[in-house]
Amino acid sequence: MTRQTAKKAATGALIGLALGDALGFPTEFHDVPSILAKHGPWRRTELPVTRGTAYVTDDTQMTLALARAVRACDERGVASPERLAATIRREYVLWYHSPDNDRAPGNTCLRACELLDGEGLWQDASQIHSKGCGANMRVAPLGLRHLYDERAAGAAQLQAALTHGHPTALAASDLTARAVWLLAQGVDPTGLVGQLRSYAYENRDRYHERWLGDLWTRSQDPSAGHFIRRGWDECLAVLERLDAVQRTADPELDPCEYTGDGWIAEEAFATGLLCFLLFPDEPLTALRRAACTRGDSDSIAALAGAFAGAHLGADAWPEEWARHIEYRSELLAFGALWDV
Repeated sequence: MTRQTAKKAATGALIGLALGDALGFPTEFHDVPSILAKHGPWRRTELPVTRGTAYVTDDTQMTLALARAVRACDERGVASPERLAATIRREYVLWYHSPDNDRAPGNTCLRACELLDGEGLWQDASQIHSKGCGANMRVAPLGLRHLYDERAAGAAQLQAALTHGHPTALAASDLTARAVWLLAQGVDPTGLVGQLRSYAYENRDRYHERWLGDLWTRSQDPSAGHFIRRGWDECLAVLERLDAVQRTADPELDPCEYTGDGWIAEEAFATGLLCFLLFPDEPLTALRRAACTRGDSDSIAALAGAFAGAHLGADAWPEEWARHIEYRSELLAFGALWDV
């Protein structure tokens, strides 16, 4: 039995992501003074429950869309990049048309999915200049299987590229899934940033052509290598900022002051990770801190929840919170699938 199986890391990560999403739903688009005035001290924030349900946003909805696509491909054996792209595309388009898609989804996701709902190449639907956090808020399922290799990295970048084609969106999605995987495998949080920096340097010149095709030609870059290096270099810059403050950051200060507001992929990754690293053994405190931020609070808190849950497992989350979460049954089903 692996550590991931024993602690039920997949269940912990998926429930944590949804809890963070629900906790940050009411605070997104508000600054910290406004959040404190309405919700009280951040360390005592309670899960917002309406008629017995803690509602989530498009962050969790799109995570589930990706999870469905991954499961569908896994059931048929090792998926080719083409089949995985087609399956994820179908799930994203279904989400786009869903009547439940009414949780203030991002414009990039909406525009790309509108274009994906057709016969054209997915690369032509991709919003090549967008690196919004919609690229990596949903990527956790690809870090929850037992192997994170070239295929997993390519898939993490592909799922981002279907909507967000900027190279930083691709690199940040790869890093986010890699972080989830490392934590699920039992990596010590104190060494996590160093491992992620090494991973970024190792992959800085690797363009996953099998997975991305000629996506890079839609940019202004002179080569595929130049294209992908831009993304990794921006992610390395935010990792350096995170490394510099992870042990000295004041937990009472808005984490966005250190690593950015989270509207873009590399900042959502770094600020969500910072919230987790501030409280690696206090998952609810990490979520509360992430939700009380001036930036994209639901995405920051969703990522913090995925990291905390991957690290601590299903027992990280009290039942009095977890039992209220929207889509709970489906989240638990995917958790059970990937916990074994």
